[in-house]
Amino acid sequence: MNHDFLDLSALTKPDARAIIDEAHARKAARSGLPSAQADHDAPLSGHMLAMLFDMPSTRTRLSFDLAMRQLGGQTMMLNQSESQLGRGESIADTARVLSRFSDAVMIRTGSHQGIEEFAKHASIPVINGLTSFSHPCQIMADIQTFEEHKGAVTGKKIAWFGDGNNVAVSFVHAAVLFDFDLALAMPEAFMVPESVLAWARAQGGRINVTQDLNAAAEGASALVTDCWVSMADDPETAATRMAAFEHFRITDDLMARGDDPIFMHCLPAYRGKEVSEEVIDGPRSVIFDEAENRLHAQKAILTYCLGQSRG
Repeated sequence: MNHDFLDLSALTKPDARAIIDEAHARKAARSGLPSAQADHDAPLSGHMLAMLFDMPSTRTRLSFDLAMRQLGGQTMMLNQSESQLGRGESIADTARVLSRFSDAVMIRTGSHQGIEEFAKHASIPVINGLTSFSHPCQIMADIQTFEEHKGAVTGKKIAWFGDGNNVAVSFVHAAVLFDFDLALAMPEAFMVPESVLAWARAQGGRINVTQDLNAAAEGASALVTDCWVSMADDPETAATRMAAFEHFRITDDLMARGDDPIFMHCLPAYRGKEVSEEVIDGPRSVIFDEAENRLHAQKAILTYCLGQSRG
């Protein structure tokens, strides 16, 4: 059975757990293999993944491209200037056309409504590679990374610092799916949307929102942040955001309050802003494991979406 992958909140807990287990298993099975060699089972042999990008990308583009190749399939890529979407063709028509040429599509875009509309008109699985609302693929890689270093995430505490952005939203979704405690330390003006917090509370999620950084870090197994300024922010907006987040930087002092915590960041990172150099380049930083695990998590997501998971 094929599935879309638009938001973690749409997954069942068993499916979310199965995707993480698949990611762990596929990473372990590739030990010692060169990057371009396909997995032994090549479950997506003969499949084509279309990738649509409205904005620059490093990890999303590389990980999905290589993931599909390692699974035995192929990819084709379009950015906005290369497709008729950039000239005003409707999302619905583009979805119908791509459904005739590919077996799944991954979209990295701004509008979450746009990707939902695309999925409504597509007859193939649609994967959210990032929208302004959520970043579910990143968080699956983060959960995989956490478990590699700290064991099962269930019952642990993760602390998020800074902006209530798309990555933070997906962390709230994940806290419910994987049953961990999540502390959100962020300015009131940049809070995760109340609708997301209300959803989590209704699902029994343990989400603590605070402006007290020390309280958020206390006992946490991981401290996580993201850059304070997005690629779409103009200079005035960027200055406002920088001022608002100035006191939400992750430092060694903050790390010391955790339970031997790891440091995670989805990248790109700006040293001296959201995180000190000592933390991001220190021994507790797992940011490059995190970046690598985008590949393995993406492979698990692709096999889930195309009904080829081994579980």
